[in-house]
Amino acid sequence: MLFNSLSFVVFLVIVLALYYSKLFSWTSKKVMLLLASYVFYGLWNPPLVILLWISTVVDWITGKKLATEDNERKRKLWLLLSMFANLGFLGFFKYRDFLLDNFTTVVNTYGYGYQAQTMDIILPMGISFYTFQTMSYTIDMYLKRTERAKTFLDFALYVTFFPQLVAGPIVRAGDLISQFYEEKKATLDQFFWGIFLVTIGLFQKIVLADILLSGTADTVFGSNKLLHGLDAWIGTLAFSGQIFFDFAGYSTCAIGISLMLGIILPDNFKYPYASLGFSDLWKRWHISLSSWLRDYLYIPLGGNRYGITRMYAALMLTMLLGGLWHGAAWTFIIWGGLHGTYLILERLQRKYIPFKITPWNGMFLAFITFSCVNITWVFFRAREFKTAWNMIKSMFYMQTDGEKILEPFDILKVSLVVALLFLCHWVMRNTSMKEVSLKTSPMVLGIVWALMLFLIAIAQGSGEQFIYFQF
Repeated sequence: MLFNSLSFVVFLVIVLALYYSKLFSWTSKKVMLLLASYVFYGLWNPPLVILLWISTVVDWITGKKLATEDNERKRKLWLLLSMFANLGFLGFFKYRDFLLDNFTTVVNTYGYGYQAQTMDIILPMGISFYTFQTMSYTIDMYLKRTERAKTFLDFALYVTFFPQLVAGPIVRAGDLISQFYEEKKATLDQFFWGIFLVTIGLFQKIVLADILLSGTADTVFGSNKLLHGLDAWIGTLAFSGQIFFDFAGYSTCAIGISLMLGIILPDNFKYPYASLGFSDLWKRWHISLSSWLRDYLYIPLGGNRYGITRMYAALMLTMLLGGLWHGAAWTFIIWGGLHGTYLILERLQRKYIPFKITPWNGMFLAFITFSCVNITWVFFRAREFKTAWNMIKSMFYMQTDGEKILEPFDILKVSLVVALLFLCHWVMRNTSMKEVSLKTSPMVLGIVWALMLFLIAIAQGSGEQFIYFQF
């Protein structure tokens, strides 16, 4: 079920009506939310709900054992059971074909003529998100950084809470499970702010991502021609804007829907395209994933505690695995490797060529960061390395015979939308929508809200799923 569908609107109205009904106890309402979450997920492919059940049961039992077991060896075995189950499912459904294809390629280079048996495996929606979320619970239980969930119902709801189940934010147990212990009701201000956030999220997804930008990005990255440099850049900028509006739109909807239930989810984006460098970028883009990778991968690998070489190796490995988390393809690994390289170069610059960031050079630094990020998006979007490499050659004018495939209107449209996006992020980088809304006239807010609703209503979108559903 998609947030940007009429069926979800009906689903949400029913959930809210039952949630705020005085006929049910808090426990009954939690059961309703759990069942609603299974319906929300199961409408894509009902049998895949079984994976959620298995993951929930395994990690609940593991957490229960870790809370009472004192023997360190047994505690490690329980943790390994959880990791084996979760990563086993993730590996089978998401990485089997990638690993098998690469194994086949390597073996056949030696003339074996090996042919792998094909399997038509459906990738479960959001498996990377809920896998990382449940793993964070068992890891934190093992490290004694969180308390065990009080009831199985609370834990099951934590795993499957429908607003953020499929594409995050990836929420830690300590930040969400405890909110289920006592009855939650949104205040009137929270409820209407939640509706406003959902409106903004849908506007970002339907109008900005799908209507204004996705067509240009699809045209450029779907072309098998060598493109003119301008077309390559415009297509890349279109995808850069599209993926932000798409993913930030989902997160904004998820936060808004949760707020309408009186439940608080953490921010996942803080105007990332105005980042002053790549460390700043990863504090602003997909915050729940970057903090997860930091706490459960980078720091356990040594972080910055064992010298420069170990730190750089940990940083690069973290970003490579972060790229692989996004997709089972070498293009995603290259995307992660580029970000790892950027982060290492940034740390070297800070050490050997330090300079003070001022209002005068800040925007220029943000523009350079944004430009470098766009280069990485080429590998993220391209389905094959050849396509990505041709795009890079076009963008840097390493070929002179590229074709122009975009209309002048498309070039103007994308340039204007992305320029406004960048400027908006720069203006908002040190504030928030809530702070701005409190300083804005209610009449102005009402006009903006009505305009967004009108544009959403007239947009002739095709009900595209959110990009991060495939991860």
